[in-house]
Amino acid sequence: MDRKKLLSAKYLVPAGLCLLVIFEMLYHYLFAAMSVNGKEAKIYIDSDDSLDSVICKLRPVCTSGGISGFSTLALQLGYNENVRPGMYLLDENIGPLSFLRKLRNGRQDFIMLTVPSVRTMPDLARKLGDKMLTDSATFMQAFSDSMKIRKYGFTTETLPAMFIPNTYEVLWTDSADKFMNRMEKEYKKFWTDERKSKAKIKGLSLIEVSTLASIVDSETNIESDKPRVAGVYLNRLHEGMKLQADPTVKFAVGDFSIKRILFKHLSTKSPYNTYRYEGLPPGPICIPSISGIDAVLNAENHDYLFFCASPAFDGTHIFARDDKEHMENARKYQAALNARKIK
Repeated sequence: MDRKKLLSAKYLVPAGLCLLVIFEMLYHYLFAAMSVNGKEAKIYIDSDDSLDSVICKLRPVCTSGGISGFSTLALQLGYNENVRPGMYLLDENIGPLSFLRKLRNGRQDFIMLTVPSVRTMPDLARKLGDKMLTDSATFMQAFSDSMKIRKYGFTTETLPAMFIPNTYEVLWTDSADKFMNRMEKEYKKFWTDERKSKAKIKGLSLIEVSTLASIVDSETNIESDKPRVAGVYLNRLHEGMKLQADPTVKFAVGDFSIKRILFKHLSTKSPYNTYRYEGLPPGPICIPSISGIDAVLNAENHDYLFFCASPAFDGTHIFARDDKEHMENARKYQAALNARKIK
């Protein structure tokens, strides 16, 4: 072998090793998983975030190499001028280049948002504001806008009926209007032909079903009791009797902490006070649960007209067919309240 070939062979192996090292470094720099210990992480990017603040959010969940690669690429590709808000999943396999592309293109991941069965619309606004980028004040403004609400077929009083408590896939950045549009679609999907047919048989509109369901939900947490309680209220409506539902009085007074309904509460002048006014109140007194709605649609057929809480304070109720029987049950419950010094 001549001198030139020997020199060529001498330097060929080191050059190959250098290229291999460079390629390996580039791989780790661009494509190796950023996530620490292969754990998935949720990155929430606000509308006022910058590249620096995004890096600060990434640092606790990323490898040092991943952060370095992301930072350099982000500067080179001008990400600081293209920061898009959203919730982005940093999964266990994604590398700096892929994750940067995801952020630049605003390819958000969905969050699982639970719409709870809460007492008031301000309560719902606060819950949503805690889980989404849109704040509670903006949600409350949307819930109070009678013109916007009207296009959905509701009023400010009946709006709680549009929200079906469930868990939904939404984007963290969804606006209040987009959220409302989604809830309208879910409402229409929930009210199947079967449910509508049952409401018609009961002689109730869909909103009236939800209104009565909200009262049933407020009366009991015992699922097995709900159809029987619903049956009592339907019997009273058909008999032309006042509902005399204690939860409606609490709603009218605006104090849900009341343990014992007194005569001063019963005199409250409000259309929600069913001791004072006949029929159903103007709208739901809470966002009714699905089980509450179905309890009304599948209410027990019986001849009970009264019920009161059990003196055992176990959440169940005692039912009665006439006033005399009911007064005896109520006396026992009042005695139990007195014994526990509940005022």
